[in-house]
Parts: sequence; structure tokens; C-alpha cells
Amino acid sequence: MDRIILIKYGELSTKKANRNFFINTLYNNVKNKLINYDVKISKDRARMYIEFRDNELEDIKSIIDRVFGIHMYHIAYIVNTNIDDISNKVVEILKNETFSTFKVETKRSYKSFPQDSMEISRKLGGVVLKNIDNVSVDVHNPDILVQVEVRENHSYIYLNNYTGAGGYPVGTQPKGMLMLSGGIDSPVAGYLAMKRGIQLEAVYFEAIPHTSLEARNKVLELTKKLAAYTNYINLHVVNFTPIQEAIYKNCRSDYCITIMRRMMYRIMEKIVKSHNGYVIINGESVGQVASQTLTSMAVINSVTNVPVIRPVACFDKLEIIDIARKIDTYETSILPYEDCCTVFVPKHPAINPKLDVAIREEEKFDYQTMIDEAVDTINTIKVREEVNEFKNLL
Repeated sequence: MDRIILIKYGELSTKKANRNFFINTLYNNVKNKLINYDVKISKDRARMYIEFRDNELEDIKSIIDRVFGIHMYHIAYIVNTNIDDISNKVVEILKNETFSTFKVETKRSYKSFPQDSMEISRKLGGVVLKNIDNVSVDVHNPDILVQVEVRENHSYIYLNNYTGAGGYPVGTQPKGMLMLSGGIDSPVAGYLAMKRGIQLEAVYFEAIPHTSLEARNKVLELTKKLAAYTNYINLHVVNFTPIQEAIYKNCRSDYCITIMRRMMYRIMEKIVKSHNGYVIINGESVGQVASQTLTSMAVINSVTNVPVIRPVACFDKLEIIDIARKIDTYETSILPYEDCCTVFVPKHPAINPKLDVAIREEEKFDYQTMIDEAVDTINTIKVREEVNEFKNLL
């Protein structure tokens, strides 16, 4: 073994009594994501280490790039903790690099090592100058930064820094239910929720024949992309057609969107409670559409006591799009297949609805029976990243 992947925890390092819980959750997440690779994973309170086969490195990097809880990682050379082995390996590494200036930074965690960090860096810098021609030290803007970590059993040398996904490992918070519409915002909301450690399940409201099978497949594809950041995501598909048709048949048009969202929240509350969830998550952004003004949110939210998390509430659209592009959901989200939130949008929806009016309008039909039926007939799909075909799943 010549190289390892050295993982730094970042925000996890701020934890105290429950630090081991966060590290162990990250360890299990990494282990599960790399189950099909020939790796050996170990950990301590400061670092995680992955031994790997060279021919699998790029695939492994693409996977751990999407594991929350990793602040940074390095492809590091591993050597014995003595100054001669460290010096020889630094020279060997740098002889394969093209550079004019360099800097050595050392972190000495092993305090019994005879030299301190500054002395080690000076020693290694001198060895490089002696053994490699036409190079010089630049402490401010070097072509190459040589980083050395001196630990008791082994030391590590690396020239690279790879930024991880950050946040907390998925599973360090309990379950939340994402209202996944198929638009741009809700997948981003799901991604941001998982980044805070929330175990995610998704709920999709469909209204066939008013919405299409292509719209369903679009949501399945978005779920698959979100599943890349965890092991799998359960997607609950709700038949919303009878409720939506009843709303548009019985209620005044400007309140249809408000009442539709109130019905969705009632259904979401039942799903959250029946699946041991704690919160509802959605992609609402303040003021973006009529149902997302503060007055609309208040009227809609009043039907449930379950906490509602809106991760993109104060993002503007361009900020949300930037994240959607980063997580590879944008191109799928803009496919031209309408969901039930857009297919029946009235010409002039209420921007500042009144609660008493909404209650009066929805009393015009027996929504409670229809809600119970919708919950009883939910189809659930376990979606994994590697699932490519969704035929026959519903």
C-alpha cells in the first residue's frame, strides 16, 4: 500500500460528547456507498482512511464527493514516521512533478517526534533544494504546496486538496418527508436537507390523466439523482386526481391553489406520522409564486402542526438554479412535463388569501374521505442511484 484517501471531517470536529456518533454514521455511509469496491476503511477521532486499488480511484472519488459529512479529502502517500522515510518520499514525489517554487507545511500530531512542525518543514525544504534542480521556496504563492502530517504509526504526504460535500452525515438527524414536485426548487431543497443530516423520503402528488407518465418518470429520475447522496430514497406516489378535480369543480378559482396546497399538507401530515417522520420539507421560496407569499404560507400551513422546513425559502431563483446545476438536477427539472401544481393554475390566483374564505370553500366537498383514500392507495418505490429503468415499478 503506497497511497490512501485521507478524509477530514470538518464540521463534525466541533462535536463533543456525541462526536463518535457523527463519525460512526459517516463511516457507515462511506462503507455502504463503497460496498462494491475493494477498499479497507478505518477511522479515528481526527481522520478517516480508505485503502483502495489504483484502477478504482476515480470511481471512488466521484462517490465520496457526494457523501455528506466530508469537509475535505486528499490522496496521500503513506510512509513510516521517521524523518528519513518522509524526506525520501517527498523527493520521490516531487521528482515526478513540474514546478519552480514550493512550500512545505507540516502538522505534527505525534508530539513525541523529535522535531517540531517548523523544524520538520525546514528539514524537508532543505532536502528538496538539495535533490531537485532549479527550484526555490515561495511561502506566499508556491507552485506546489507539500503537506505533511506526522502521526504516531504512519505519516502522510499529499499535494492535493479535494473539497468534500460538507454538512453532516445523512442519518444524524431523523426522517423528513420531501414534497418533490418535479420542478427546479424541490430537489434542491431535498439536497440541502440531506446536507444537514436529515434522512430523506419523498412524496410526489400526481393527477393522471391531467399529468403524464413522463412527469412521473421525471420525478423518479430526480429521486435517483438525490439518492446519489445517500443509499436509497423511498418515493411515495399519491393519486391526487380525485381531490384536485373536486377542488376545481366546487371551489372558487382564485382559491384553488390555496386549497390544493392545504390538502397536500393534510396528506403530508398523515404520511409523516405513519412513516415515523418529524418534518415536512418543500421547495417553497418566499414570493416566487402566489402560494408562496407569506400570507399564503400562513393560510396553507395552518392545517398541520408538523414542522415545515423550507431550505430555499430565502434564495432567489438564480441561486437555486446554480445549486440545481451543481447537483445535476436542473436539466431533468426543466423537462416540459407539468405536475399537478402547474397544470391547473388559475388565471388570477389569490396572493393574499383569507383563512376563513379557504375554510368555507373547502367545506363544499367531502375532502376528508378523499384524503383518507389517497393515503390508503399510496404506491411506494425504493429508488437507488443505480436504478436506470423505472418500468413496471408502479
